[in-house]
Amino acid sequence: MKLTTTPYGTRATAAEVIEGLDLTGRRMIVTGGASGLGAETVRALAGAGAQVTIATRNPAIAQPLLEELPGTQAVALDLSDLASVRAFCADWSGPVDALVANAGVMMLPTREVNAQGWEMQLATNYLGHFALVRGLRSALRAAERPRVVLVSSGAQLRAGFDFDDPQFDQRPYDPFLAYAQSKTADVLLAVGISRRWAEDGITANACAPGWIHTNLTRHIDRATMQALGAMDADGNLLTPDYYKTPAQGAATTVLLAASPLVEGVTGQYFEDNQQAEIVDGGPEPMAGVAKWAIDPTAADRLWDHASPFVN
Repeated sequence: MKLTTTPYGTRATAAEVIEGLDLTGRRMIVTGGASGLGAETVRALAGAGAQVTIATRNPAIAQPLLEELPGTQAVALDLSDLASVRAFCADWSGPVDALVANAGVMMLPTREVNAQGWEMQLATNYLGHFALVRGLRSALRAAERPRVVLVSSGAQLRAGFDFDDPQFDQRPYDPFLAYAQSKTADVLLAVGISRRWAEDGITANACAPGWIHTNLTRHIDRATMQALGAMDADGNLLTPDYYKTPAQGAATTVLLAASPLVEGVTGQYFEDNQQAEIVDGGPEPMAGVAKWAIDPTAADRLWDHASPFVN
């Protein structure tokens, strides 16, 4: 399979990958768009003329961004609460040109579950977005060339989806393993959409933003941060050479949401603004997408597994 490539390097910013593109009249939703990578995604898309809705648990946090970017709006959405997702979808009217599933939680130190009994990282990162995409299918279908972007992570290389015990009911809870599983699930969702909704003209791809200092990493312990070279002995943040700025981290997301360079591409995984190679998952690979994350059989199985909870 020939991989999709672009002229943009690892350090390209979100604004650079769509420079000169006019998104006037396009309506886009960015979950978790009030801060961090989400805010940079919103800035780039709105800066190109798109009408962006920030879907966030606390719309008040988005107020500075709304003042900075006239024409944007913030609407309440708690992805861990399926009633909140249903309310958001019920209140939406009109087409959705791009849905960016950016919001997430990472490495919760203790096991938590939502009302459906789903482990909270899986519930937020995957199930809530699955319900949101399903609920907005008709709105996506109403757009001319609708796109769905699932913000995953290189963590998908470390764990497949455990269909025998996805909620850690039986095995000991592991914060990183739970996070990795949820990010594999996000890639499988992109594959599932591409397989099931092709006739609707909806494309879906997943991506990894890379390493960035944002609120997402707030649960990572000090020892791990120091091992990454991202924190000194006094607890001060450091920025290793391999880290990106938030604007650089949002670039691949924005590329997939709006760039004509990926028009028609679907069911794939991108990193550093390029389509990633398929690799064997495990402890060794540092780049690429694991075979288990793009396995069509697993994608179908996960779709069927989650559907009863959101129907």
